[in-house]
Amino acid sequence: MTSPKINELQLLQQNLENIVAQKQQVQVQLMELESALKELNNTDKAYKIIGKIMFSSPKESLSKELSEKKEIAQVRIKNFKQQEERLQQNVEEIQKEVMEELKQEKKE
Repeated sequence: MTSPKINELQLLQQNLENIVAQKQQVQVQLMELESALKELNNTDKAYKIIGKIMFSSPKESLSKELSEKKEIAQVRIKNFKQQEERLQQNVEEIQKEVMEELKQEKKE
């Protein structure tokens, strides 16, 4: 009787793990962007790599581009956090249901 609930619980936990992993990847990207912006403020010349070629780039345009990427990363992290919270709530609810069903089965 609890098998469908257990399967649902396992699926939710896998989804939660995937969301957490994706969030961590974006957090690493955000840290790299923040570091790049910080270094960009401390230098006179700026370079941008496109493919395998490095080009000289105006500091202002590069700073603007990195700032935009940083904003996007922050929004993505916020969305991942919301998804993570919803999935965590669902996991907890299903766990309670499974535990209750298991208790009922033991009593019978």
